[in-house]
Amino acid sequence: MYTVLLGILAVVLGGTGLWSRHEPADRPLDQFDLSPAMVGGGAGERLVKIEPMSELKFKHIVHQAYDYSCGSAALVTILNYHLGIKVSEQDSMEGMMDKGEKDKIIARRGFSLLDMKRYVASLGVQSAGFKAEMKDLEELKDPAIVPIDYAGFKHFVVFRGVRDGLVFVADPAMGNITFSVTEFATLWDGNTLFLVYPPKDKPAVAQLALTDQELGVIDPDRIRGRATLGPISNAHAMERLLNGQGGISIHKQ
Repeated sequence: MYTVLLGILAVVLGGTGLWSRHEPADRPLDQFDLSPAMVGGGAGERLVKIEPMSELKFKHIVHQAYDYSCGSAALVTILNYHLGIKVSEQDSMEGMMDKGEKDKIIARRGFSLLDMKRYVASLGVQSAGFKAEMKDLEELKDPAIVPIDYAGFKHFVVFRGVRDGLVFVADPAMGNITFSVTEFATLWDGNTLFLVYPPKDKPAVAQLALTDQELGVIDPDRIRGRATLGPISNAHAMERLLNGQGGISIHKQ
């Protein structure tokens, strides 16, 4: 009897069929396998990519270098990441000082939409300003520079799109953030928007367009009122929870 038990134990410890080791899969440093229970169910493990929120926050955004340079940073964000025209914020500031009304720029310590229009024209790029309503933004297919009045300050941001009742904004000061449609409507200054069009011979690179992979990235300030959640019933809801509160962004591969 003891001989039989010792034989079974030797087989188990030796890993000859009754016990097997699973070597970790070779993955890039930013990719992990999550069990079905962690991503809302489904069959088998799911490969996910994890990005630090500190990097994702300003992904495809030119972070303004000065307190007064939100306009130039917003403009360069569209030039770089929508049109694919590589210029720096310093280039745009010097260009707007040269092509715009220099005395007024110095007096107001900032750039106007007219300064932007004159500068992009010098690059051979067409642009136009419009008055619009929220329903127009909901139908807009391209990013636009919009002025907002936030906490008593005039500020330029890049409107990216509307999805599921949220307005997605590329803010040169705060990064990728969201507002509810109702809240954004109260912040939008003068219902003005400024569009910069891609050259006819060069299609837009469209890196500011909303994608399904980033829809879980919600600014924590927007979800503090939703801290108490019911049972998670699907993968999309779990992704939004993880992305909004964990300081990381998780994307399906």
